[in-house]
Amino acid sequence: MSTNKKAPSSELPSDSLEPKSVAPKPETASKKPSPSSRIQKAVALAKTAHSGQFRRTGEPYIIHPLAVKKILEEWEMDEDTIIAGILHDVVEDTSVTLEEIKTEFGESVAFLVDGVTKLSEVRKNMHDIDTYLPETKDNFLRLMIALGSDIRVLIIKLADRLHNARTLSALPPAKQKKIALETLEIFAPLADRLNMGLLRVELADLAFSYVNPRRYEYLKNLIESTNKQASKALKEIKSEVSALLKKEKIDFEISGRIKSVYSLHKKLAKHNQNMGEIYDLTALRIIVPDIVSCYLTLGLLHSLYTPMNERIKDYIAVPKQNGYQSLHTTVITKNKKIVEFQIRTREMHEYAERGLAASFYYNEQKLTENYKQGKIQHLPTNLLWITELQEAAAKLKEGKKVDLKKLRLNLFADKIFVYTPKGDIIDLPKGSLPLDFAFRLHSEIGGHVVGVKINGKMSNLNHHLEQGDVVEILTSKNQKPRASWLDKIITPHARQKLRQMLPKD
Repeated sequence: MSTNKKAPSSELPSDSLEPKSVAPKPETASKKPSPSSRIQKAVALAKTAHSGQFRRTGEPYIIHPLAVKKILEEWEMDEDTIIAGILHDVVEDTSVTLEEIKTEFGESVAFLVDGVTKLSEVRKNMHDIDTYLPETKDNFLRLMIALGSDIRVLIIKLADRLHNARTLSALPPAKQKKIALETLEIFAPLADRLNMGLLRVELADLAFSYVNPRRYEYLKNLIESTNKQASKALKEIKSEVSALLKKEKIDFEISGRIKSVYSLHKKLAKHNQNMGEIYDLTALRIIVPDIVSCYLTLGLLHSLYTPMNERIKDYIAVPKQNGYQSLHTTVITKNKKIVEFQIRTREMHEYAERGLAASFYYNEQKLTENYKQGKIQHLPTNLLWITELQEAAAKLKEGKKVDLKKLRLNLFADKIFVYTPKGDIIDLPKGSLPLDFAFRLHSEIGGHVVGVKINGKMSNLNHHLEQGDVVEILTSKNQKPRASWLDKIITPHARQKLRQMLPKD
């Protein structure tokens, strides 16, 4: 396998589709402040601690923690996280102790460094990663759960993995494939769960280029060839759309989006390798000021071109499970070209690319605490998985068992969105049953279920819920929880709540 790989392309605007925008961008942010004295102190410590150590590339080892620092700064993480990123390898690889880090930089930094160190230690013991048995993933997931009370540990590990993936070419082929498999199986899905779109794309494509290099090169060339052929037509479409939006006095930016290699690989697998079924290989993205403008733009596109009704998706009204929001539509132009459009606000676009990394720990933790204290009935759908991680972490610390298979399904599997009769949206893993829905609403509801109506018709507790179902739970105060219900539940949250209600043996 060649060791001179270029970083794969990601879902970014294509240079061949310039001009990128037809409206001025918002004012750029002021220059970032110079590193704090604490960050400078951490860099100095890392340089001293790693002195004389070298990477497989032949570069001084300090290159790696400094690269992690840069990535975390790009993600706009807090100071403690950046310092922990700089020091994430010193306890494992040098004579510096955790106590020294705690003394110099505080308990929070020490906790983060310790968390990343433990994740590294367990990965080293995963000898069967090449075959990737389920128990291998579970060992690693168990540590992720245990550290899930502070999501910044995982974000540091993602930054660490990104730089290592970028420099995989220096490793022997066997290690390249081992790390690439792990990246595809765990780290790229984790980035997706945090809605870090750019990171997900880069990790998945880099990993795929080592896991299946021939397939990667074939699809990469196919994308480049298709994009080249479509470039002229897309420029004309951009011009038509731009003229219409200008006429309607809508502020906007429009750019091209090229599908990533690994995304195309997965989509072709779903469509029996039929390229004729892939309509979003290249797409146009329109960014507008607000939600009203999103829907106005969608209407204008449909007045200009013929929409393919089955391919209109409203992820603004019903976001994806990771919080992603956008309007998607595929249209047939006057010249019989098929093209996909994505329409979103600037805020939605930033969130789609950067995700929860910078804001999660400080902003979303408050929501989680309010939820636990009963101050709000439901967390936003993109945060519910964090609550499940925390609940599983608490069980592990108490020495209790965690159903890792069910939890892995909940963390990484596709989701469905179902509705209460009042129109509230509840997200659940695919394959969920009415009791999963009931316990998601409230444990008191789940414990008193006597029946269920789905889309207005009586159903049963073995019925698998589907996307868009309207679910009405029927309850009775006289009903008591039953042990047999454990066979009618797949989510860890519902299983835990039911077990708490059952009589103790």
